[in-house]
Amino acid sequence: MTEDEIKALKKEVSQKKRIATEWASQIHDLVEDRLFNDYESLPELARQARQACVEWAEAKARLDATGAA
Repeated sequence: MTEDEIKALKKEVSQKKRIATEWASQIHDLVEDRLFNDYESLPELARQARQACVEWAEAKARLDATGAA
């Protein structure tokens, strides 16, 4: 894998981690500010957060496999 490919993969891992963190933040905000009015949204937010974490983990595993992590 070239240096540019590794750099792009590192960027992808970072972006996927940011997206997962944003979903977690939305869950946090719901729980802290509007749980009893908007609790029906929680399963979908959790599904989205989980999917974002899966995508991050897959990208991270690809990066780790390069030995450049």
